[in-house]
Amino acid sequence: MELSASFNVNVSSISSPSLASARSINLIIPIVPRTPPSASLLLCRASLHAANSPPLTEMGKKAVEDPQVFELSSLTALSPLDGRYWGKVKDLAPFMSEYALIRFRVLVEVKWLIKLSRIPQVEEVPSFSDEAESYMLRLVEEFSMDDALEVKKIERVTNHDVKAVEYFLKQKCQSHPEVTKVLEFFHFACTSEDINNLAHGLMLKEALNTVLLPVMDNLIKAICKMAKDNAHIPMLSRTHGQPATPTTLGKEMAIFVARLSRERRQISQVTLFGKFAGAVGNYNAHLVAYPDVHWSKVAEEFVESLGLSFNPYVTQIEPHDYMATLFHSIIQFNNILMDFDRDIWGYISLGYFKQITKAGEVGSSTMPHKVNPIDFENSEGNLGKANGGLSHLSMKLPISRWQRDLTDSTVLRNMGEGLGHSLLAYRSALQGIAKLEVNEARLSEDLDDSWEVLAEPIQTVMRRYGIPEPYEKLKHLTRGRAMTRESIREFIQGLELPEKAKADLLKLTPHSYIGAAADLAKAVDNLTDMVNGIDVL
Repeated sequence: MELSASFNVNVSSISSPSLASARSINLIIPIVPRTPPSASLLLCRASLHAANSPPLTEMGKKAVEDPQVFELSSLTALSPLDGRYWGKVKDLAPFMSEYALIRFRVLVEVKWLIKLSRIPQVEEVPSFSDEAESYMLRLVEEFSMDDALEVKKIERVTNHDVKAVEYFLKQKCQSHPEVTKVLEFFHFACTSEDINNLAHGLMLKEALNTVLLPVMDNLIKAICKMAKDNAHIPMLSRTHGQPATPTTLGKEMAIFVARLSRERRQISQVTLFGKFAGAVGNYNAHLVAYPDVHWSKVAEEFVESLGLSFNPYVTQIEPHDYMATLFHSIIQFNNILMDFDRDIWGYISLGYFKQITKAGEVGSSTMPHKVNPIDFENSEGNLGKANGGLSHLSMKLPISRWQRDLTDSTVLRNMGEGLGHSLLAYRSALQGIAKLEVNEARLSEDLDDSWEVLAEPIQTVMRRYGIPEPYEKLKHLTRGRAMTRESIREFIQGLELPEKAKADLLKLTPHSYIGAAADLAKAVDNLTDMVNGIDVL
């Protein structure tokens, strides 16, 4: 039963146009039974709790109570590079991980101490015996995961990652009779960035030479093989998505070989710089301690001994301009490969390529017939992700306030992300290429349906022999109309041309009108020097 109460309200004093003629109004208000306070309060609390609680409350509780539930694994990694795709990118880990950064810092610190021992004026660090040098170099060569964990343990106390490396080396060397005498010369006259910038340069150098450039070379070689194997296979071109002058499948692949090779060479030619000039780049502390040492020369020799080029004009940091150049070059390589991925995707869509299927694989969860171009889609997606990260690195790293701010430090820890997504993309593209099978019948079918593309050579020959308005005549014949072999031949027969010129035109078909495409594809090897990778165009 619905309850209500009626009230008569005097409104004569209310200034409102809608109530101007009324003296009073009758209000009928429904009466809602009052909820007991305790129940109402509980309802309110429950509603607020439901609205504000995270959806994984129980899981979050479990993670707090038992942290091992969410220990890092392929299932708990925040980045798919460290989870789902780890198997495809893990060979970057020795060069782009936290472990790698620590190891290369150890290398720089050890080699700097050895370098000091070879400077005659630094009498406090006498020349080491071969055994002592070997002892210290083994710390680098045999640097283990346990060693890296020990450095991280020290860092929990120091709250400084580079200082932790210095302390780690002092601990390791305090038992050696020679090195223990000069422990305080570890990190001598160095700022942290002296160590870091060389470590980062070495990380990039090793990652490029050991992993990325070889995979780039394999990718270029795979596309090069596609170019040569399909040099002679005619294909209908498409400009603006519409049928255009024929080419060959191989020649279109050769274009990507040329573009990728050129950019790969650019990447390999980027100079990787290093600095070693102290707190603000002036050797201030060095010269106070040993004013007779030619420190800039020592620094140059040291940096170059590591395989990097010396940058004499720096602040506290090496300004990272070379990194911007390098990452921009990788971005451009990735852009070209993205263009390749999209073209192949389109050719698969047109039926020009079939994809070799693998037993047990599923293309769609609902459409059993699907064989999707997932490798090229995966490649394209990861290229975009890589370029986003590398672009930020390129734009951010050359900018640092005054003599240095710390914004580059956290950003540099993400180099592996951009390179990792690039590597994943390259390998996905290679996997996709291995599944491709040319469908010559489908290519031929499109050419057979596109006789209008012969309008171009016909009007060009007409121009040669002085026939007026050749372009206009062919436009009138072909534009917006379906052309056949017969209609094209009929038009040619009616032209006032020398017999040989007419005969040559009559021999033309969309399949044979490919110009120098086949020769260009066959000569693709001339673009590259394949002896030591693809370095020379």
